[in-house]
Amino acid sequence: MDFLLENSSTILTVSLGFSLALLVLLPRPASAQQQQQQQPPKHGTSAGAPPPPALKGPRVVVLVLGDIGRSPRMQYHALSIARRGGQVDLVGYDESAPRPEILANENIFIHAVPVPPSYLSTSLRLLFPIIAPLKICFQIYHLLTILLYAVPASASFILIQNPPSMPTFVVAWLVGRMRGMTVIIDWHNFGWTILQQKLGNAPVIHVAKAYERLFGKIAGDINFTVTHAMKDVLRSEYGITAPIHALHDRPPSHFHPITASARQTFLTTFPETSAHAESIISGKTKLIVSSTSWTPDEDFQLIIDALIHYDRVASQDSFLALTANSNPDSLPSILLIITGKGPLKEFYLQKIAALELYHITIKTAWLEAEDYPTLLACADLGVCLHTSSSGVDLPMKVVDLFGVGVPVAAFEFLAIGELVKDGLNGVIFKDGIDLGEALKRLFNPSTAGELKLLKQGALKEMEKRWDDNWDAIAAPVFGFKNE
Repeated sequence: MDFLLENSSTILTVSLGFSLALLVLLPRPASAQQQQQQQPPKHGTSAGAPPPPALKGPRVVVLVLGDIGRSPRMQYHALSIARRGGQVDLVGYDESAPRPEILANENIFIHAVPVPPSYLSTSLRLLFPIIAPLKICFQIYHLLTILLYAVPASASFILIQNPPSMPTFVVAWLVGRMRGMTVIIDWHNFGWTILQQKLGNAPVIHVAKAYERLFGKIAGDINFTVTHAMKDVLRSEYGITAPIHALHDRPPSHFHPITASARQTFLTTFPETSAHAESIISGKTKLIVSSTSWTPDEDFQLIIDALIHYDRVASQDSFLALTANSNPDSLPSILLIITGKGPLKEFYLQKIAALELYHITIKTAWLEAEDYPTLLACADLGVCLHTSSSGVDLPMKVVDLFGVGVPVAAFEFLAIGELVKDGLNGVIFKDGIDLGEALKRLFNPSTAGELKLLKQGALKEMEKRWDDNWDAIAAPVFGFKNE
């Protein structure tokens, strides 16, 4: 086992070599043109879709080694490129449906990467150095098959998401050099910091960090980052001298506020809110929405501690109201809806089930893409538990909430101030008790003005949209002229 950990870089090199050998020895796949002649495209244009704009831009490969349907930023990149008249080859796992606009666009072509079989995944730390190289071989082979054979030769850019950096960095570097393509890395976070949460300080972490720094420096001809803080790290610690553009996430147009009547309709028909709709509309119950991936970088214990603290104070208020026959400053009840899927969901649901809360109701929901923005728009407050493995990324869920004009309570880390302005569009908390105090303050009828002020700040953030930001920062990188 020590040998495997200490020789992880050698294993990666062997994996790449083995995958290249397979690519040469196995029968060559049909070309993109031959595939289109043999069968209809997997994702076609819907009957009522508007005609695509005339082509006046490059062909771009957008690569995400993850589920395309759960990669909103990369979908937004693809839509922006197509909107400006370019063509997009969107490469990734086809596990959940992408946005309808993706499927309806004739200038976006989806290339599904086969999902690694379940036996190539493990949660056991000791098995990771054995399983990971096999998974890397599988991924490299299928990525090279698509990028070298299925993607037309006219593609001039390859835009890749990081993380994961392994093996996408080395694959993009190799394909870029072989085909003369410009490689653009879109840095969402640092892959080695996420791996560190899973494996601790195992030797393989040092290899992953060295790999990400090396290939991040030599593979990317141009770079995007989600924060200015991340840009600074790439310059100072990674030694990257290639151009770096901070491209903050902004909400797309389908995230927008809704009318009071639309809110009432949704609350009364959505199963998780229907029983509480009247109380929410009257203000007796406050609706909180928290979107989570149920992973270690989102400490759900924070919100559990906050709700216990809030419930204790609310119970005291209720007792005082009963004894005094009236208490206009009694805290309202809370309905918390948690959306998302992830590995720690069952663990925390068991903890939630064991709670004895009298003024708090907690429900989970998995929503269709069209319902998610509407639920967010119905909320009084959003809670973001993202703790950031690197300290310099930003959670898109906050951007979504601002897009519908809802203020956010967010956990404090280095870069969060680039998005959440404490006291202006949200509040920043340091622990569960701090969050509980914030909820008590924001929902107290006697201090309700603060929540209204934060709402105004969130509505102001709504004015900053993805399309405008992308056109100003990213469009020139791909050769589009500012209109």
